[in-house]
Amino acid sequence: MTLVVGVDIGGTKTSAGLVDSSGTLLAVRTLPTPAAQGPAAVLDTAVGLVAEVASGTGDVTAVGVGSAGVVDPRRGVIVSATGAITGWAGTDLRGEVSRRLGLPVAVGNDVHAHALGEQWRGAAAGYADVLLVAVGTGIGASVVLGGRVLRGAHSVAGHAGHVPAVAAAGRPCPCGGHGHVEAVASGPAMLAEYRARAAAVATEPPGVSGPPGVAGPPGVTGPAAVSGLADVARLAAQGDRIAVSVLTGGAAALGSTIGGLMNVIDPEVVVVGGGVAACGESWWQALREGIAAEVLPALREVPVGPAALGGDAALLGAARMALEVAG
Repeated sequence: MTLVVGVDIGGTKTSAGLVDSSGTLLAVRTLPTPAAQGPAAVLDTAVGLVAEVASGTGDVTAVGVGSAGVVDPRRGVIVSATGAITGWAGTDLRGEVSRRLGLPVAVGNDVHAHALGEQWRGAAAGYADVLLVAVGTGIGASVVLGGRVLRGAHSVAGHAGHVPAVAAAGRPCPCGGHGHVEAVASGPAMLAEYRARAAAVATEPPGVSGPPGVAGPPGVTGPAAVSGLADVARLAAQGDRIAVSVLTGGAAALGSTIGGLMNVIDPEVVVVGGGVAACGESWWQALREGIAAEVLPALREVPVGPAALGGDAALLGAARMALEVAG
């Protein structure tokens, strides 16, 4: 049985998993990513985790790494990255990991790894043409066609968060542009929108009520009580109309984007993951309605559902990349 290690490097945590050729995850270790300390420290952490999960096996044949940032799998280099990991852009990820471990290494973007994992052992198992959308701090996607990830000529395929959306018109996007769907449908965007609307209602003069469908039930609405999107989801489940409006508005905008992508890609299945996908049934209903409003008739029966593997997906996808170079 061939053994490989999959690695998932994110701005917050780094994980490594020992995986066999059947896709069974045998051991996992995780540590905080020393993102502020720069590439050398991040690589030290990743390589140390690989050594830990591989300890005692003696026959690991390759390593796959899924990383945040735009990753060129051909050269093995981080082409560009946000400030989540200091100095990460330009890192020779494949070369450095291979040199330190003495093993063949495959590298790719973490969302692409997530898609490969879901296709191998998760919600997209058995499908060759897959659209995976990850919705969290940002919005990313991966397109798998004929069982292979579409990376594009410049390794940037899948940046679904930067598709223009009518609902986001004029809003600044973290990429520096304006009007992209990430500016209205990502976790931080919806949290900020809730706080702004709740604060506006809280400062209205006595006797003045907000527009219908905005003011929430007494005792549950208020920006001071909301520390994260999970709180907004909880309030929505309790009937807070501001929370429901924000979540469904973001989900509808994202659904419209996904529907448009489906018309271009023609996938067999759409898988949606990330922390925002845990926001409850009102979010999912609005997402599906947004998709239905955009897709061509032939695509109306394409299944759309949640990812199944959670944090294990990227590890399994990275391991699958490793199996391709295991020799």
